[in-house]
Amino acid sequence: MRDFSEAPFLVIWEVTRACDLACVHCRASADPYRHPDELTTEEGFRLLDKIREFGDPIMIFTGGDPLKRPDLFELIEHSVKMGLRTTLSPSPTPLLTPEAIRRFKDSGVARISISVDGWDATSHDNFRMVPGSFERALLALGEAQRVGLSTQINTTVSRHNWEHLAEIADMVDRFGCDMWDIFFLVPTGRGASQVELDAAEFEQVFGFMYERSKVSRAVIKTTEAMHYRRYLMQRRKAEGGAHGKGYGHGHPGGEHASDTPLNKMAGINSGRGFLFVSRTGEIYPSGFLPISSGNVRRNDLVEVYRKGPLFQVLRDSSTFKGKCGWCQYRNLCGGSRSRAYALTGDYLAEEPRCTHQPDPVVPA
Repeated sequence: MRDFSEAPFLVIWEVTRACDLACVHCRASADPYRHPDELTTEEGFRLLDKIREFGDPIMIFTGGDPLKRPDLFELIEHSVKMGLRTTLSPSPTPLLTPEAIRRFKDSGVARISISVDGWDATSHDNFRMVPGSFERALLALGEAQRVGLSTQINTTVSRHNWEHLAEIADMVDRFGCDMWDIFFLVPTGRGASQVELDAAEFEQVFGFMYERSKVSRAVIKTTEAMHYRRYLMQRRKAEGGAHGKGYGHGHPGGEHASDTPLNKMAGINSGRGFLFVSRTGEIYPSGFLPISSGNVRRNDLVEVYRKGPLFQVLRDSSTFKGKCGWCQYRNLCGGSRSRAYALTGDYLAEEPRCTHQPDPVVPA
């Protein structure tokens, strides 16, 4: 397992919160207008230079909608020039034109991720609250496929769509996506008004994901469902090995075992391999865990990640409470610190949506 005490695996910069969608689950509670105190272009360049000091983490530009920033391509080009593995999460709005997608490719973007949360136009557009957003998402995926730009579909799973994931999975394969990232709703921002799946339903989705991974071209991973790693380990042990793309089974296009999602993402959690910078420079362990540890305008980002008290506590699994504190999978999984905070007010509390019951602690 990688040591994330010195450098994160993923750095996400929310370049703006402005967005013309009004998604019912939105972490950022986005609105159409940019905040006047967003990091400037020059501040963005300095931020990217600082991120490069970590080495070569995956750099993700997100929003809101990054295309609401007129300097987006300058920032992307600087990131690529610095040698960062640069990816982007644009919103499927009229700004996401074929020309923009071609510029992403020409600027050196390694991958774009497009959100698809419904199995058809009605289910997706009702979730995104803007008619036509489903069609725009598919057009963007098709254009990226045409120009040879790697794509990823992000799907927020909640009660509105969890029984239709197979239809979305078919879409992932139809568009030749390299990854399907399934976001498990954390009740924060607008997402606080949505109904989460319960723990047993999480396990049902895990089962679907595992079986689908055996046949899908795409790598399938989760966001804010760290206990899928525990589920994978249990299934692999039960079956005497691993199956499916990303899990060691030798079907065409499969990855080397060292590149599997389980190996790449093992142990990653809020503040542990993961770092989030807000539009105004606030430093968070995750976009879903809104506890600031400083601001890039006045604090050294590298020092905050490596030595900040919140980050150090989050990287110490012995501080976890409840069953997460003694679970044999706590270093592989660790539970969602964001969900624990959202539902209990304590980011060290046990994962509220996990069915696993670890062996009881035996007194010494």
